[in-house]
Amino acid sequence: MQSRRLLVVPLLAILALVAGCSDLSGTQGGAYVTGDGQIKVWPTAKRGEPVDLTGDTLDGGTWSAKDNRGKPVVVNVWWSNCGPCRKEMPMLQAAAADLEGKATFIGVNTRDNSADNGISFERSIGVSYPSLYSPDGAALLALPGLPRALPSTVVLDADGRIAATVSGQLPSKLTLTELVGCIADDQASDDCKVKS
Repeated sequence: MQSRRLLVVPLLAILALVAGCSDLSGTQGGAYVTGDGQIKVWPTAKRGEPVDLTGDTLDGGTWSAKDNRGKPVVVNVWWSNCGPCRKEMPMLQAAAADLEGKATFIGVNTRDNSADNGISFERSIGVSYPSLYSPDGAALLALPGLPRALPSTVVLDADGRIAATVSGQLPSKLTLTELVGCIADDQASDDCKVKS
């Protein structure tokens, strides 16, 4: 009887954890983990090596981070059935328009069963930048340890190194435009302060 009790307690703890993970705010039963909007910025000296993010886009083209060096790159990870992704996408599109010529935007569509779902979603929002199609999340292996939530945004510096992350839905368009502006200005990027 004692050994059964010892097994039941950890099992109940695991079940509670799993139930909590699949019922997080904003998931609408989607069994994915949403972030809390936390922003992390890495000082220039503490950024890792340039990332090798590459892949096929939703429309059948190809995209590579190596081909987009020289200015910041905003990488947004999304899924068409993710509520917070749907809510933030117009902010991303507005930021992409404001930062045209100053930053490159690329989406990474994960979990959609077909590229058509992603294309339809992007059309409904009016997204002007491409998205990699990575339903299995394999493209994310280029971003070591990141991202872990849907949606997530990663800002690469002009050298292709991870300079900042936003875990979860962006607080505002202004947050992203200020973050990218700060990272583009190497002198200020070690001291980035952004409004949420």
